[in-house]
Amino acid sequence: MSGGYRIGVDVGGTFTDCVLLRPDGSVVVEKTPTTPDDQSRGVLDGLGRLAEAEGLDDVGSLLGPCDSIVHGTTTADNTMIQMSGAPTGLLVTEGFRDEIELRRCFKEDIWDPGLEAPRPIARRRVRLEVPERLTPEGEVDTPLDEEVLRKAVARLRAFEVTSIAVVFLYSFVNPAHERRAREIILDEYPDVELISLSHEVHPKPPEFERTSTTLVNAYVGPPIVRYLDRLEVGLHQAGFHRELLLATCSGGVATPDEVRSRPLLTMSSGPTGGVVAAARVAASVGLHDVVSVDMGGTSYDVCLIRGGRPEVTADWNWRHRYCIGLPMVDIHAIGAGGGSLIEVLDQVLRVGPESAGSDPGPVCYGRGGAKPTVTDADLLLGRLDPDSFWGGRLTLDVPAAERALAEVGRALDLDAVATACAAVDIVDAHMADAVRRVLSMAGADPRDLDLVAFGGMGAVHATRQAALLGMRRVLVPAAAPAFSALGLLAADHVVDETRAVLGDWREVDLGLLNRMAEELQASAEAKLEVAGVVPGHRRYEWFLNFVYPGQTFDVSIPFDRLDGQPVDRDAVGRAAEELHRRNEEARLIEARSQEPVVRGVRLVATGLVDQPRTAARGAGAAPRPVGARRLYAGGRWCEDAPVYLWADLGERTVVDGPALIQGPFTTAVLGEGERATVQEGGHLLVEVPPL
Repeated sequence: MSGGYRIGVDVGGTFTDCVLLRPDGSVVVEKTPTTPDDQSRGVLDGLGRLAEAEGLDDVGSLLGPCDSIVHGTTTADNTMIQMSGAPTGLLVTEGFRDEIELRRCFKEDIWDPGLEAPRPIARRRVRLEVPERLTPEGEVDTPLDEEVLRKAVARLRAFEVTSIAVVFLYSFVNPAHERRAREIILDEYPDVELISLSHEVHPKPPEFERTSTTLVNAYVGPPIVRYLDRLEVGLHQAGFHRELLLATCSGGVATPDEVRSRPLLTMSSGPTGGVVAAARVAASVGLHDVVSVDMGGTSYDVCLIRGGRPEVTADWNWRHRYCIGLPMVDIHAIGAGGGSLIEVLDQVLRVGPESAGSDPGPVCYGRGGAKPTVTDADLLLGRLDPDSFWGGRLTLDVPAAERALAEVGRALDLDAVATACAAVDIVDAHMADAVRRVLSMAGADPRDLDLVAFGGMGAVHATRQAALLGMRRVLVPAAAPAFSALGLLAADHVVDETRAVLGDWREVDLGLLNRMAEELQASAEAKLEVAGVVPGHRRYEWFLNFVYPGQTFDVSIPFDRLDGQPVDRDAVGRAAEELHRRNEEARLIEARSQEPVVRGVRLVATGLVDQPRTAARGAGAAPRPVGARRLYAGGRWCEDAPVYLWADLGERTVVDGPALIQGPFTTAVLGEGERATVQEGGHLLVEVPPL
């Protein structure tokens, strides 16, 4: 890195978070409302706030000496949640038209006979078959019927499809038919917005996962590409002339050109930054196995971190009811946040999953919102300061929030305060249940783990969730309100790519395998170069993907490829032996009579980046409150809970609950018996007594 500014940006459903990393390693945090009609405006507004915080005349003075901007976004996720993507068509090998509907017989809830199928991205009338076929070795069995393909493209154009996915059998071995299909599509339909070829989006088997991944890429692609075009123009006009970097779902980065061809890479990229930062800050205070929870305005994201690393799943990622075969940090989200709507349906009080978002936002924002939200409830319960919200830039309307909550509670004979108490209890229970589901699937006991809470609303609700789960410690990072944006700067740049090579391990084509490995290394080095990672900070991990005959999913086994040396038969043999050993260790079954099949070579290239640091704090004297408020916390009321300013608390300062610790963009709520100790860097470590 050259020593200038670095900026992390995370566009959420309610707020856009911006973090500035100064050359000395210290950070500046800012927030600005997300602008749903054009998110690039919110990003530029946030950059303007950073320039103002630095005392600069304009945003150009900030962006001129800026080395890099790393941007995470929920655009892909929001597109899938709202099913608002581009009109999408699918071209497949003859006989595979309904692969996407069969879903490998997967059903999210096998006990619910009334569960409807997911809304189709491409209806059957725009899923069209083309006569063509390749053998598993990539040889032509049936030539591509170009006349049928041209008629199919004409049909898609007549149905006003603007994005087309092409998934031909074994194209990951020989992409000739898919490449020719792109030429014909552009010839017949030059105005098409996006063409997604499966060998470029997900160049590996199995067939269903490749089809689903490519189809989702085509669906979310055009909105993301349009957004990127606007953002790049806006940044250039504002004075930024370097390459914008986009965070990816695996914790890496990609250039805008790469994202334009594979927009799906940005799925869940913002929350991924928070998980990476949570793992680092937990280790810095001596915590190891933790659960990270990110509570913002719209969603609540949960991730289990064991041994200091979040789990990355490669093949079986279900997001928004579609399978995505890319490597992704294993994050689970529910619709629960500060903007979650509070309403009564069928005489039952319900909180979320719908959100007021940033426009109009909660009722107390005074921007036209009519339905109360969790933020309105927290305000009425004394958890938020109406005069210092959003760094003092927005005065919250307490009477308006009270009227809205009273209106909702009237149907249940509840006053405004009782409705607010019930609503926060419900949302806390929802979030605790989300953590339980994640941990139960991983075989983990929450009583053996600690909680790392961040996001604008994370610290407000964290200790109550910990108590409900039986957890004894909660860590709230100093930069919690914009922790995902900070994590984008803390995360090492990761390039995780695979090339398909098929064959029995004893007979696999070593020449082809080595050519694929060389392609992977050249691609990774180019991407790390764009990210500004110098050669001395690059690390390479090589894997061979194996399956036993008849298996579906690859198992990645590490192998040696030092200094770009060719892979020989002995290295493949050692990897095959390791596959046998791991299989026996995991399943207590010996399967050496089944010869492993090599299905690809994989490279995980990591670019190590300089880490942000929080400004050091001296040890503080006994804390002095700046006020007191009536507070509802831990299921009970406190009439005069002291209020402390987070910035005034030195290291090793202890605050006993009930109390409030206010920062510019969040508030830590402590209930009766809870004790917060300020750690090095200003993080809060809260001890939570058992219920």
